[in-house]
Amino acid sequence: MKRGKVILLTAVAAVLLSGLAACGGTQKNGTLNLFIWTEYIPDSVIEGFEKETGIDVQMQTFSSNEEMLAKVQGSNPGAYDIVVPSDYMVENMISQDILLEMDESQLTNLGNLDPAYLNPSYDPESKYSIPYMGGAGVIVYNKNMVEEGADFTDYDELFKTVYNNSMVVLDDFRSIVGITALSMGYDFNETDETKLGEVKEKMLTLKPNIKSFDSDSPKTLMITEETAVGLMWSGEAALALSENENLDIAFPEKGMYLFLDNLCITKDAKNADNAYKFIDYVLKAEVNKEISTEFPYLNPNSAGVALMEDAYKNNKAIVIPPEEIAKGYYVKNIGKTVDLYSEIWAEFTK
Repeated sequence: MKRGKVILLTAVAAVLLSGLAACGGTQKNGTLNLFIWTEYIPDSVIEGFEKETGIDVQMQTFSSNEEMLAKVQGSNPGAYDIVVPSDYMVENMISQDILLEMDESQLTNLGNLDPAYLNPSYDPESKYSIPYMGGAGVIVYNKNMVEEGADFTDYDELFKTVYNNSMVVLDDFRSIVGITALSMGYDFNETDETKLGEVKEKMLTLKPNIKSFDSDSPKTLMITEETAVGLMWSGEAALALSENENLDIAFPEKGMYLFLDNLCITKDAKNADNAYKFIDYVLKAEVNKEISTEFPYLNPNSAGVALMEDAYKNNKAIVIPPEEIAKGYYVKNIGKTVDLYSEIWAEFTK
């Protein structure tokens, strides 16, 4: 083929490709950098959003609020567009001027949310956060692997030596310190140094019972019956109960760790417009149903819940009784005392 023909064909191809792009055939509408909890959004939702918008989603995951914050703070400005902090971490990030004040005019599906979840204490006017999913830290146990009469509505049950090397618990220091404090009659967000010293000593008696720390998929060891007891997120519990009929759930009398995770846009987001599009997409009732079907956590999207099957609505790990929620505790911002919690955790896990 002569050089002149190659040039002509190349020019024609360029024109054709340009036309296809203008019609949306191969056009890409930028990217979105999503930083979200592990196992918290289905691949099908990401793919559906990309197909509908032409936006390429780059997703990274984290396993704790503290890990997420450290990576956001340690990265170049704008490295992440959307982050998904829990309640207390939203308040923390607002105070550090990390989050963008939301433009609600760009969220056409905001009305799908249950008003009960709006204007929370950590973001009183819902300026910086959109509720995504939530739940509680619950206890799951195998009825065939624990002693008859075992009472997991009492946190002290977890500390009994009979459970040596037979428990999976959340890899979450606020959870473990908090429930230990509750077991002693102290506050879930205890700040008294003397009391926290006592909490540390009691936690050390729990350590021999723990076979695995796992915040990503604690249900797995319970489903396979490699552990007899698990302290896990309620969404994981719901999945575990559906996979193994020998499992049951308990709500401790002294109250549970409650959480509500939120979709937020970082103040330095490079793709803020795409972030709004993604949040609005997730708020769609049918998309929200898709999310809750795969990851059955407490859902603040009433339009999405209305579409769910009875198996979701009747699962007691998902629709936790209101009286149990009323006894629960959200993690609070405890200021510099969090450093003491970290020291306790470091000694506990070493």
